[in-house]
Amino acid sequence: MKEETLINTRQFVMHFHANDTSGHDWWHVNRVTQLALQIAIKEKADLFLVEMAALLHDIDDWKLGNSGTSKTELFLDSTGLPPSEVTDILTIISEVSFKGAGVDTPANTIESQCVQDADRLDAIGAIGIARAFTYGGSKNRSLYEPGVNPILHGSFQEYQTNQSHTINHFYEKLLLLKDRMTTPSAKAIAQERHDFMERYLDQFFREWNLS
Repeated sequence: MKEETLINTRQFVMHFHANDTSGHDWWHVNRVTQLALQIAIKEKADLFLVEMAALLHDIDDWKLGNSGTSKTELFLDSTGLPPSEVTDILTIISEVSFKGAGVDTPANTIESQCVQDADRLDAIGAIGIARAFTYGGSKNRSLYEPGVNPILHGSFQEYQTNQSHTINHFYEKLLLLKDRMTTPSAKAIAQERHDFMERYLDQFFREWNLS
């Protein structure tokens, strides 16, 4: 039954994200899922719960304008999974998102840690840079505005309503993620990706300041 559930979930998620152009497309979900499973194997987490939560983690994401009745809950209710597993999956998903530099976002189980770390890994490094500018463009945010400084948001509401330029996003979120990884497996991957972002920003400002 679990393998059939996973197959149906992949199909549901692929269809749901088919037309996304914000950096939260199926390929993002697929990368997060594969990373989460790699971490979960090393950390001895429940692979089924990790894969289900990773696949569904962006269905009701506020960044995609989703609100109202939880599409994730409706889908999970249709799977026939035991209520305890549905609750576990929903809890993992609820603990994934970054909510602002000053907001604590604990992942309270090893499964939550695996999915949260995997999602954050996909937000940094070369792909993370590409996704940052893709998302910024989808929200009509400017590339960079000299003199508009980053804000380390102290609440989720402040973070949600932020409309600053995309370069600020590196300082408000992406460069903070390396030190917020929880599992040893993710920490090892995060360092290289973090270093790449720092090199990118150095190059960006060298080129910008020549103009």
